[in-house]
Order: sequence, then C-alpha cells, then structure tokens
Amino acid sequence: MQERRPTVMTLAEVARYLRINRSTVYRMARDGTLPAWKLGNVWRFKKDAIERWIATTQRAQQQKVRRRA
Repeated sequence: MQERRPTVMTLAEVARYLRINRSTVYRMARDGTLPAWKLGNVWRFKKDAIERWIATTQRAQQQKVRRRA
C-alpha cells in the first residue's frame, strides 16, 4: 500500500522533510524564500510548492556551477 502524504504541511513537517532546523524554516517562510502562507497564527506549506522550490533551487545552483567551470 502506498503511503499518503499530506498536501499541506506544518512548519515542523517541512523542517523534517528538508532536514533543517525549524527556526530556519520559519525564517525562510517569513522572508519569502520558502513558499508558504500564514493561516491564522501558524505557517502552512503546500508540498508540491516546496518540491517545485527544491527543483528550481537545484537548477539555479547547477547553472552557477556550470558558469564557473
């Protein structure tokens, strides 16, 4: 049976998913670096938006490396 993953994640879930500190996720969300929105008093993250952000960030870093070579 395939595991069902939530499409909307909490700050703690994103921190575990990205394997970074919760305070880093909070700062990145607040600064607009990480795609997120506030629902009342808490941050929420769409899993597909986080995955797109990862892919975009990876492509940008790969292009930087190629330019240096």
